[in-house]
Amino acid sequence: MKKSILFKLFLLLLIPLLSCKAQVQKTSEETYIFKEGDKNGIGKWYLDREIAYVMGYEGINWLERSSREKEENTSKLIENMHIQPTDIIADIGAGSGYHVFKMAPIAYKGAVYAVDIQPEMLQAILENNQYKKYTNIELIQGDEKSVKLPENTFDKVLMVDVYHEFNFPKEMMLSIKKSLKENGKIYLIEYKSEDISVPIKMIHKMSEKQAVKEMKAVGFKLEKNSTNLPWQHCMVFVKNNLLK
Repeated sequence: MKKSILFKLFLLLLIPLLSCKAQVQKTSEETYIFKEGDKNGIGKWYLDREIAYVMGYEGINWLERSSREKEENTSKLIENMHIQPTDIIADIGAGSGYHVFKMAPIAYKGAVYAVDIQPEMLQAILENNQYKKYTNIELIQGDEKSVKLPENTFDKVLMVDVYHEFNFPKEMMLSIKKSLKENGKIYLIEYKSEDISVPIKMIHKMSEKQAVKEMKAVGFKLEKNSTNLPWQHCMVFVKNNLLK
């Protein structure tokens, strides 16, 4: 009799635990799916898009190539951002600091935070002779799920050809969202998958439609997409409550 009662009590305790575990697994499955895909992808999918492998610090020469201005019109990108002297800006996936060193002299009364998960990239910025010229550059090592930035601080967040490599895009964007001021803007720069003439592997491209889908999932809305860059989308996102 006692054994029967104990067994029933055991079941009563076990069933809620199993239910919670099943719910956690279901939530995880809804966010990310694992299946084979592109050889340059990691086999992990988010909202029907496969995540690409991260370009390692060994690719610094590609980031600093002399043809980059001509190919991407990076000067026009900086113009598109309408940077003000007092702006606080975060460059997520800053790499070797290519854009950081373009923004720092414009936001001379503000600050530019260079964020990267690879310490070798941050070291490259630190060793760049230009770094010594500016006192408004902050180096931050983030991780795969967080940008490690202060909350409600940033006027602008720049992501150049890096978002599609986030291993945890949902978590990263929620972290970025916390760091933005209420009227802050995200500048999402990605190679155009709609344009087959752009000489970049397809998994390293994104369409505007896909970007809108993913940003909507974390509470952002497209304000505009500037079409004046030769290879890339220049998509500006704001928090959903700022647009009707």
